[in-house]
Amino acid sequence: MPDPSIIILILIIVLALCFGLVNGFNDAANAIATSIGSRALSPRQALIIATCFEMLGAATGTAVAQTVGKGVLIPEAISYQTIIAALGAVIIWTGTATFLGLPVSLTHGFIAALAAAGVAAVGTGAVNWAIIGRIMSAVVTAPVLGFIGGFILMIIVFWLFRKCLPSRMRTLFSRLQIPSTAFIAYSHGKNDGQMPIGIITMAMVLYTGQSDIWESIPWWIIIVSALSISLGMAVGGWRVIKTLGMRVTTLRPEHAFVAQTAAASVIEGASQLGIPISTTHCISSSVMGVGATRRLSAVRWGVAGNMIAAWIITFPVCGILGYVISWLLGLF
Repeated sequence: MPDPSIIILILIIVLALCFGLVNGFNDAANAIATSIGSRALSPRQALIIATCFEMLGAATGTAVAQTVGKGVLIPEAISYQTIIAALGAVIIWTGTATFLGLPVSLTHGFIAALAAAGVAAVGTGAVNWAIIGRIMSAVVTAPVLGFIGGFILMIIVFWLFRKCLPSRMRTLFSRLQIPSTAFIAYSHGKNDGQMPIGIITMAMVLYTGQSDIWESIPWWIIIVSALSISLGMAVGGWRVIKTLGMRVTTLRPEHAFVAQTAAASVIEGASQLGIPISTTHCISSSVMGVGATRRLSAVRWGVAGNMIAAWIITFPVCGILGYVISWLLGLF
């Protein structure tokens, strides 16, 4: 009879890769939504660029993976039960949101579900509340910085190119969409792309009992995690791309370039600090900030309001699902 632990380990790896796939469906789609919405790049071009740099970002830093894997719960609360419950909760919620075309945060959904699963298994002492406090502060500051950054940078671009013909602006910024798409994809891989890496490494530490795995995460974990996100982006992100790239505001190449650059800068800063943040929140708020430079009515606030509501309810929905699934698993 096979060792039950190896079966559970394989199950968690499969669920983590499903998490990465759903991340590609929803979060990673934001990396290419603006370049496609502005028609600066074709879907194929944007996808090729994003896939390459998503993997590069995931391979060049593990600070966020370590925060997720070692920081949210105390060691005694990290178990197969809590990991499976958190994964199940976020996959259910994000799959539903993606079907409805709502960009939501897998990062915050997983963290809420993991914390709640730990509480169900061990009690409130399971959670490192100081780490949760840092993450929650970023829930507010990251989109605010994204909005302000997009707004200010767009005004600077308008001023610098005020004498430039619209046709030349369109040509220039269509070309600049290549590095800006690469930058946002790279930053996503370095932040949200770390989530499956952290989850699989957590499971490997549990299975082997060797905590030093965190010091040198195996390359196969990084590669399969990045590939799962890229595959999800390729096959399932079109509803979210349409919402963010075409429905929030009208985007021209210069707007898309600025939104991507502003959002990617915020995400990269958070990654350097090891703080998991929502790329969805950053790029969406940057798009709103860019649109608001024309006039406030240029932003479709009804669509934006639906997105913000989805961000907010992600926490309680994933928390409740994580708690219930963990409690049910605990019965068995």
